Amino acid sequence: MQPDLLTLLSPANIMIFIIIFTRISGMLFSMPLISTYPIPQQIKVWLCALVAFILFPMVASTGHFAVPQSIPELAIYLLREFSIGYVIGFCASFLFAAVQIGGEFISIQIGVSMSQVLDPATGQQTQVLSQMYTYLATMVFIGLNAHQWLFAALYKSFQSLPPGVDFIYSADLVSQVLHMSSSVFTIGISMILPIFCVMFVSEVLMGFMSKMMPQMNIFMVAIPLKIYVGLILMLMFLSPTVTYLITVTQNYLKGILNMFG
Repeated sequence: MQPDLLTLLSPANIMIFIIIFTRISGMLFSMPLISTYPIPQQIKVWLCALVAFILFPMVASTGHFAVPQSIPELAIYLLREFSIGYVIGFCASFLFAAVQIGGEFISIQIGVSMSQVLDPATGQQTQVLSQMYTYLATMVFIGLNAHQWLFAALYKSFQSLPPGVDFIYSADLVSQVLHMSSSVFTIGISMILPIFCVMFVSEVLMGFMSKMMPQMNIFMVAIPLKIYVGLILMLMFLSPTVTYLITVTQNYLKGILNMFG
């Protein structure tokens, strides 16, 4: 029993566990939902340790690992592993950034951009409609078991990039990350485009009314009318919005899963 315990607690196995823990912490530090500030740091640390304990037998059996012989070499190892996990979670957060951008656009168009609430994901003030769409994206994210996709991408990264393997961020990987980030504005605008178009047409019609009836205070009529019309349109397009978010989330998750393929 003693030789087995000494083998398990060898310097190479301890370093592999630390490297696995570091890569997992990088993903949990940036991924949606789990990285939010209301979750205590102790919970995040224990979750990293639990996932590292589960992945350790599978990762340790992939091959021989060279133990770093100096502190600078170990720091480079850990920084490299943390960056791999951070990229996985960071790409997943693009979806929520796109949803918030769409909510801010529609808030400005409807006229409720001054009403702000606390965003639990960032700890900052955000528009009410952005928060509503964020909750909607969160339910889609949980309903699709997206966290399982991210952990699967993390495990796949250990297969393609085992601990201790020297690598650089290839042009293909950087291109995929840039493509995901560039689609943030496209997703945000596409999500609220039908509502935005109808509100734009209503703005034009009210402009014609103000010219046809100068004695009418169109400004006092337009403010509540835009809010009512905007809320009705949001309810009407709620189902297509959810369908669109499901499609976009699945495409994002497939892209992240194939990122380190």
